[in-house]
Amino acid sequence: MSEHLVVEHDGPILRLRLARPEKRNALDDDMLDGLLDAVTDGAGDDQLRAVLLSAEGDHFCGGADLISRNQPRDERPRTGSVQRRVANQAHRLIPALLSVQLPVVAAVRGWAVGIGLHLALAADFAVVADDARMAEPFVDRGFTPDSGATWLVPRLIGMARAKEMLLLGKEVSGARAAEWGLVHRAVPADDVESAAEELTEALAMGPTVALGLTKWLLHAGSGIPLEQHLANEGLSLELSARSPDFREGITALREKRPPHFEGR
Repeated sequence: MSEHLVVEHDGPILRLRLARPEKRNALDDDMLDGLLDAVTDGAGDDQLRAVLLSAEGDHFCGGADLISRNQPRDERPRTGSVQRRVANQAHRLIPALLSVQLPVVAAVRGWAVGIGLHLALAADFAVVADDARMAEPFVDRGFTPDSGATWLVPRLIGMARAKEMLLLGKEVSGARAAEWGLVHRAVPADDVESAAEELTEALAMGPTVALGLTKWLLHAGSGIPLEQHLANEGLSLELSARSPDFREGITALREKRPPHFEGR
């Protein structure tokens, strides 16, 4: 596990905290590997019911650590080294966040750049500071987007605005990102942690099986025919209707009280 990533199992909540504030929490290879391991392991942990992704310091994540990664070397890397590395790290991490059947909340202040922004966009809910600075700096560095940028951004805000960010390098504030639908909610910077905590705790008390299957349906449904999607809905309904939380929900309805879900 990376020294710059804090992983905590806090009851039903998996807390992932980027801990490299002196570098604006820029991600190095060890941090990427640690995030991927934590999310992958968490997917199979029946005690977990939600994930909270946050960061130390004033900034969420300044992107990948390009400076350290591109230091002059005595020997050129073998051809294809970038393609091999990104396929095994960033390009596994983003799908893992999207597919894990636990709700994921990101708490974002300051800079959220490149893959740092994509971590927030791959979360189910991004609570951001209204003065956060969200950007896709790829064109300014002379290379193409990665880590799901050209898949995530247009699906959230449409092609025209995606081109503003990805082709023109337009920086977007947290408040504007919320207006556009790029993120879930913008709040004053001092309220980000408390708002994200409140949301995470509410999700952690929800019907975990139903939430996870609904998340799967939302993501899987965008690329398949309606008939296949309806079959997936039928399968999910069958599975969730066999859960103890479903029985609790029906009992609570009958007894006219709030349900007490146990995530089973």
